[in-house]
Amino acid sequence: MLIVAGVNALTRLAHTARGGDDAALEAFIDGAYEPVWRLCASLVDNESAEDLAQETFIRAVRALPQFRGDASARTWLLAITRNTCMDELRSRSRRRRRDMVLQAGYECVDLAPDASQEITVADLISRLQPERRAAFVLTQLLGLTYQEAAQVCECPVGTIRSRVARARADLLGLLEPVALDRQAPKRGRSSSA
Repeated sequence: MLIVAGVNALTRLAHTARGGDDAALEAFIDGAYEPVWRLCASLVDNESAEDLAQETFIRAVRALPQFRGDASARTWLLAITRNTCMDELRSRSRRRRRDMVLQAGYECVDLAPDASQEITVADLISRLQPERRAAFVLTQLLGLTYQEAAQVCECPVGTIRSRVARARADLLGLLEPVALDRQAPKRGRSSSA
């Protein structure tokens, strides 16, 4: 986070950009791009992160005249990012349901991790419920305080704490079958008759 003389530089840039300063707007976008992209990648996926980040900044520029500075510009922008990502996830969910209805016979997808494949942190995080994923990514990956994450998610701090704790438990639960499978002795055919 950029801090200059006790004032959040990103928030200062947002206020200056709100006044019509194009250079401040460009600096604001440049300074905020990386955490916005990371949140998009974590909440949705890497392939969509660029488009979602662009959509976030389009929404932010439109909303900039209403930015009052009640929260830091970073928190305000990450709330817009979260909302953009949640809109995308809801849209995908609707499309999936529509496609399933249109498709005569569909197979249920097993969401349990497959031990034969390499599991990455991103894969595990993508399996979390969206609210838990958002709280976990904001606090554990992007380093926001629980208070800042609560502002981004528009919920009480206690809810963020609960979501992070549940996300951790979910992640451990996802890892357990993989760990057990790796520890189990491999059964082979006996060479004795």
